[in-house]
This record gives sequence, C-alpha cells and structure tokens, in this order.
Amino acid sequence: MTTNNAVRTSNAVAYGLLAFASLVVLVPVAWMLSTALKPSEELFSQVVRWLPVRPTFDAFARVFTDYPFATYFANSIVVVTLSTVIAIAFATFAGYGVSRFEFRGRGSLMTFLLLTQMFPSIMLLIPYFKLFQNFGLIDTRTALVIVYVSFQLPLCTWMMVGYFRSIPTELDSAAEMDGAGRVRTFFQIILPLTMPGLAATAIYAFISGWNEYLFALVLTSSEDKKTVPVGIGQLIGQYRIEWNDLMAASLYALVPLTLIFIFLQKRIVSGMTAGAVK
Repeated sequence: MTTNNAVRTSNAVAYGLLAFASLVVLVPVAWMLSTALKPSEELFSQVVRWLPVRPTFDAFARVFTDYPFATYFANSIVVVTLSTVIAIAFATFAGYGVSRFEFRGRGSLMTFLLLTQMFPSIMLLIPYFKLFQNFGLIDTRTALVIVYVSFQLPLCTWMMVGYFRSIPTELDSAAEMDGAGRVRTFFQIILPLTMPGLAATAIYAFISGWNEYLFALVLTSSEDKKTVPVGIGQLIGQYRIEWNDLMAASLYALVPLTLIFIFLQKRIVSGMTAGAVK
C-alpha cells in the first residue's frame, strides 16, 4: 500500500508539473490567437478581455493581401531547407569520420567546433557583410544559405558524432568481413541506424535557421529576398503597431515548426536519447 501511494503521489506531482509547463507554453499562444482575432477597435480597449467580443479573421487575410508574406514564406522555406540539407550532409560525413577514424588533430577539431559556439554571432556580422559585399552577394538568398550553414554545421557535427559513437564499431567490422566497402557500410548499415539522430539534428538546424533574424535583416534589403522573421519585424511601425496583424503573422510562422513536431515527435524523442548511451 505504501508503495502504491508513493507511486500515485509521484504520478500526481509529475502530471501537475506537466500541466503547469503546458500552461506556461500555451497561454502566450492563446493570447496571440485572441489578439489576432480582435478587430482594431478592441485592441486598445480599457477593459482587457481574453476573448474578442466580435472575432474576425481579417488580420489573417491581411497578412497575405496587404503584405508580401507569401514571398517571405517562400524565401524562408527555400533558404532554411537548403541550408539544413547542406549542413546535415556535411555534418553526417564529418560525424562518421570523427567517430570511426583516428587521425592527427581529431581532438583539436572537435574542440574548435565547440569553441565556435561560445562566441556571439553578432561578432561575425560585419566580417560577413564585407565578405559578401566583395563577392556581390548582398541581398541574395545565397548569402543567407552560407551564413546559416556556417552557424548550423559545428553543433550538428557534434550531435552526429555522438549518435555515430552510440553505434558499435563491431558492425563496421562485420560488414567489412562480409566484403562490404567503407562507402557501402556507411550508407546501407550505419546511416539507417542513425535516422532518429539525423532527424533530431535536422530539426535543430531547421529551427535555428527559421528563427534567425539579425543576419537576414542586414543582408537583405529588397522585399523579394526577405524572410519571415524580417517581415514580422517590419509590422512594428514607428508610430503605430497593428497588433492583430503582428500576432496573425506570428501564428503563421509557427505552422511549419508545429507540423514538424507533430509528424516527427517520435524521432525527436528517440533522437535526443540515441547518443546518451553507448
């Protein structure tokens, strides 16, 4: 009985903490939705209401009729997807090489990759700008792809090294004894086992690129090159802020990330724990 009571108590505490954490996450989203549904005259009412008196979807429509958010979304999807694919491809090969081969400077390489994450990215803003200016890449999607790959690659490599190290090297030896070469062993045996980790790493890379604002703001100037974070930031005017439009655009920006977590949540959980035990 004592054990059962302890289990019930621990379960109750765990569910209570989960409920509280859910409220912390969902309440701001609920307020965003409420604000997006309010007409302009209700936004500055002296009486604060959670629910709009006369809900309307005008703000959700204005995001695409009054602002070029369709272009912003297309730019973000192209840039972030391309940078994620490139970063994951390089990180996967690098992670496998570091985890399977002994070579001079391997420890120094991993230390260098880790050190790159210790400095604020704003330190690189001016050097990147001057570099892209010299090569004529200012106000191009190519510049954003290069920046995002350079930011994503170090940590993605670290993550993939952990996942590859969780796979026994005996599998490589067994494949070699069966006549499989290194390339075939990698693609047919080792890589499929790292799919959960690969998915988790790709999700990290996609989220970091999707939410990036500063470099996209500085490196792009024309409307047909800007991304979603920059477009949302432009909704904040000098003398007036259309809060309903701002919240509607922010909710639209959550859609891709929400879909990723809905359809890949199992791989996220397994990927987060894949490199924890060797």
